[in-house]
Amino acid sequence: MLLKHLIANLETVRVDGSADREIAGVAYDSRRVKAGFLFVALRGEKVDGHDFIDRAIELGAVAVLCEKSVLHPKATCVVVKDTRPAVAVVAAAFYKNPSHHLKMAGVTGTNGKTTTTFLLKHICDEAFWRCGLIGTVRYEIGERILPASRTTPESLDVQEMLAQMRNAGGKAAAMEVSSHALSQERVRALEFDAAVFTNLTQDHLDYHGTMENYFAAKSLLFENLARQTKKKGKAIINTDDKYGTLLAQKFAKELPVISYGLGARCDFRASNVQADVNGTSFQLDANGRSYLVRLPLIGRFNVYNALAALAAASAMGLDVRASVLSLAKAPGVPGRLEAVEAKRQFKIFVDYAHTDDALLNVIHTLRDLRPNRLIVVFGCGGNRDRAKRAKMGAVVDQLADWAIITSDNPRKEDPEAIVEDIKQGFRGANHEVAIDRKEAIFKAVSMAQPRDIVLIAGKGHETTQEFADHIVPFDDAAVAQLALAQTPVAEPYR
Repeated sequence: MLLKHLIANLETVRVDGSADREIAGVAYDSRRVKAGFLFVALRGEKVDGHDFIDRAIELGAVAVLCEKSVLHPKATCVVVKDTRPAVAVVAAAFYKNPSHHLKMAGVTGTNGKTTTTFLLKHICDEAFWRCGLIGTVRYEIGERILPASRTTPESLDVQEMLAQMRNAGGKAAAMEVSSHALSQERVRALEFDAAVFTNLTQDHLDYHGTMENYFAAKSLLFENLARQTKKKGKAIINTDDKYGTLLAQKFAKELPVISYGLGARCDFRASNVQADVNGTSFQLDANGRSYLVRLPLIGRFNVYNALAALAAASAMGLDVRASVLSLAKAPGVPGRLEAVEAKRQFKIFVDYAHTDDALLNVIHTLRDLRPNRLIVVFGCGGNRDRAKRAKMGAVVDQLADWAIITSDNPRKEDPEAIVEDIKQGFRGANHEVAIDRKEAIFKAVSMAQPRDIVLIAGKGHETTQEFADHIVPFDDAAVAQLALAQTPVAEPYR
């Protein structure tokens, strides 16, 4: 594709050199540059792509997209004010706007994004709409399943994945959209059929600073939706959430809004919720009809996730009744209240809950199973929002029978300092500290008695643990199974 066609929709400051160059590929990492490529200089938190322009040209780049002019006889320099939105526009053009050819759903919010996208993918697949997936746990493109490097990749990578989904015969895509991605323009130039807002609770304030900024970042998905030119997308919003109500009010005049929740006025409304260890059922009222929904996932929060997926599927053009029937066969989501095969008289669950609200929801769900004791193993990630640590501690203090505070991903922080932050939320003596996460899990399993439940929270599907200068393999479910194998079976409960 010619450079002039790639940059046709950019607000360029200037172009130094010929715009008639043939572009063979686009890269923002100089190590991926090949002959005939356009190199995009992105400014990151730690690395500035402008520092690698000369290297990219040496490797064969014939054009550079950057924020300051770099005169070079071998390459055309396209100067823009901000390369982040610019690369999104260029990527969409290079990959021929794959979002225009797929039924697209984007899901944002603090909690529930992963489960909602998994459920939506399942609904689409059951309707013979081959559906791709982009999210926290993994990426699914055609028959390929790839480990996820981040919840929402850079715009160039997203466009490439969507193009691969289209080329593999896909009809739909479900993707998680993080607040970081929205702030950094990673989903600019995508067009969605459905944009979903799940909820908003405290998280990522180390990045956004305030809840107002965090909410503003999430709102960007709907601002983009309102500006779409090819599709008239619909906003799917949880109006039981106070921020969801604000969002629905904000965009009521600009977008078709479909509300969901347990509230009487919700467009997709759940009632008569029943849950046990095998799953959840509820009555769905939508579009003037009622349905019985059976879901093999436990927890009231999964009712919201199911509602979000059903409403999004409807907005994408799928039949509600068929979608409801498909949910009865929905698969579990890795690391989301995932049961560990114990073959004991107690149960073990692994969950990704890493905010106070997520912990609250998961613990309430497990409390509804009426355990004899609830033992919770958890920690908080380093170099992340410190303000939520004491709040997480307070939730566990109030609702668990025993807590073992441990390391999560300490990164570059002192694990003991993180634990001290968590302990500020405790008022009772129902806890102990085991900094080593393996030791903490072994302790929890060894103390479990018949009819107890052990919850290992914070890392969920993750298979590594991150320290200051190294990363080690670590899978909560696998460690729990190892602990079971090395723990004698307790005497029968009397």
